[in-house]
Amino acid sequence: MDPRSPHHDAAACEQAIGVRFNGKERFDVEEYCLSERWIKVPAGKTLDRKGRPLLITLKGAVEVFYKEV
Repeated sequence: MDPRSPHHDAAACEQAIGVRFNGKERFDVEEYCLSERWIKVPAGKTLDRKGRPLLITLKGAVEVFYKEV
């Protein structure tokens, strides 16, 4: 999602992507890793020193899919 990331893929972000974590769809996921089974989500309204949301890592079952429009 972050265009400043070296792993940003604009073409993939044009489609609607959904993330299901432990069986529930999450709408606040900033990063995810399928092989290591984790997601990173904002920790409330807390910001880091660069003004970006402070992220926490949650571990569990991660499923990523393209949403149909």
